[in-house]
Order: sequence, then C-alpha cells, then structure tokens
Amino acid sequence: MSNDTFNLGKEQLIKQSLKQMDKHLQGANYTPAQKLALTCRILFDNGHDSGLAGQITARGGQPGTYLTQRLGFGFDEICASNLLLVNEDLEVLQGDGMANPANRFHSWLYRARPDVQCIIHTHAVHTAALSMLEVPLEISHMDNCVLYDDVAFLPRWPGVPVGNDEGEMISKAIGNRHALLLAHHGLLIASSSIEEGCILALAFERAARMHLLAACAGKIQPIDPALGREARDWILRGQRSTVAFAYYARRTLRSGVDCLK
Repeated sequence: MSNDTFNLGKEQLIKQSLKQMDKHLQGANYTPAQKLALTCRILFDNGHDSGLAGQITARGGQPGTYLTQRLGFGFDEICASNLLLVNEDLEVLQGDGMANPANRFHSWLYRARPDVQCIIHTHAVHTAALSMLEVPLEISHMDNCVLYDDVAFLPRWPGVPVGNDEGEMISKAIGNRHALLLAHHGLLIASSSIEEGCILALAFERAARMHLLAACAGKIQPIDPALGREARDWILRGQRSTVAFAYYARRTLRSGVDCLK
C-alpha cells in the first residue's frame, strides 16, 4: 500500500474505504423467502426467541402483499417453504394456515412508509426488560451507533396490537426512523431490506443489553452527536448489511438447519 494515505484526512480515507466496499463487498444469492427464513433462524439463535410472539415480514412481489411466518410456528421452525404470502387484510394468497393477527400493524406501516421493505417485531429479553422501565434506548457505544439518533420511543402500551388504532399509533410513533422501542412490549425495525432489518434487530437487542448493564454501574454518558452520526452512516450501508447478513447466515447454516427449502 502506498504511504500516500498517511497524508490524507479522515474524510478522504472514509470516501476511499466506501469506494472499496462498493467494489469488493458482496453477499450471498438468496431469494426473498430464503432471506426471511434465515432472518427468523438468525434472530432465534441470537436471543429473540419468545415462543410464538413476534412477526417478521417482507414486501411481496405485488403491491399490498407481504411474506410472513405462519401462526403456530416459532422462529426456529421457519423455512422458505412454510412462509405465507398475505394481503393487507391478512388474507392468505399463498401457503397454508393463517398469519398472526398482530400483523395488522405491519399493513399500516407498509402503507405509511413506501421506503420500508422489511418489518421485524420481537420480544427479545433485554429489549423487553428495558421496555418495562419506560425509558428510551440509549445509544452510547460505537458498536451500537448503527442505531444512533434512529430509535423512536412509544411510552404507552396499547395492548394486543391487533386493532387498527394500534397500527396508526405505531406508524405515527416510528415516523421516518428505522427503529422503535415499545414500552412494556418489545422492538420494531422498519428497514430498506431484509438484510438491513436483520442486522438492525441484532444491534437493537445488543444495545438494550448494554444499556441495562451500564445503567447498573452508573450514569450512561452520551457520545458526541456528530461522531455518532458519522459512525451510523459508516455502518448503515447496503453492502455492509449484506455481508454481515451473509456471515450470520453462514453461522446459522453451519448448525445443520435446513431453512432454505
């Protein structure tokens, strides 16, 4: 490597690195259904198991449709072949069984956010514990900065989210952000891709765990806002999400699970 890089400023080095990432970083070639099934398995392997609670969805090929898991199946049982394709009214267009009635708020959010391609809602244990305190998630470590200034907070629990009022409330609360902490409930991710959604959900639960650990020891100190945003923009890129997802997928598939069928 040329020593000329030692004379470059940080902004120039960042631009150079991003250009290299665009050229070299590539993910695996999975179908949307396979990505969604892998996301279910990856999140299960990383502490997002809560029985049959939680939904993971991705937009379908036609407007007003999306893929989701079948009610009665846990994240660890999801395969590409047992996913459902439903419409906004949760009517099953492809597959057997029924969708979780709580998916109704996904329909509202997809309507409100044309940019969103994937929605993840889980009751991961550290996130759920933090939600019981009725305080926002604090992002104060470089590893969590992918969510810096990007997590909304809904302080009031609306009850079981199967009604239209809950869909309107949740859609309004998240606004244009990627993530939402729901008090007495769990996390919500609204992402531009399935890969990004998976990585943000993993980051959210890790950030919640770190928040709880740090708060037990003392007062969490804020980071510099400009540096937080810099780190967020550095991490939250399509190529990084794609290769990170591919890594977690390889980890999950090494255990012998066959969720791609």
